[in-house]
Amino acid sequence: MQPSLEAVGRFDENRVRRRFLDAFVPEETFKIIENGELAGFFVLRNKHDHLHLDHLYIHPDYQNRSIGGKVIAKVKSEAANKDLPIRLCALRDSKANNFYRKHGFVKTHEGEFDIYYEFNQR
Repeated sequence: MQPSLEAVGRFDENRVRRRFLDAFVPEETFKIIENGELAGFFVLRNKHDHLHLDHLYIHPDYQNRSIGGKVIAKVKSEAANKDLPIRLCALRDSKANNFYRKHGFVKTHEGEFDIYYEFNQR
């Protein structure tokens, strides 16, 4: 996340930490373990009409190993079981945009800094 925010001149460590901690709900936060090591985490929020993938962070040492794709498959499976779409946003200039589009997410709209996506299995 830091490189993406730095690229657009928006990285402020205190702001990022505060934003994350203010919204932290342990029951919605999941560790990504690869070969016994912490490879990242994701936050999946159950909303009344969708699942919101609020964060998906893979440590750089674990990127490009299909770990993110496995997480997306797990989230898609949960969404299918609940018959709900998945929504998320990504920083406009982040490499994550290509990742989400590759996994079937469709842009719904754009904000000043973010692009919003949805995946609907219907």
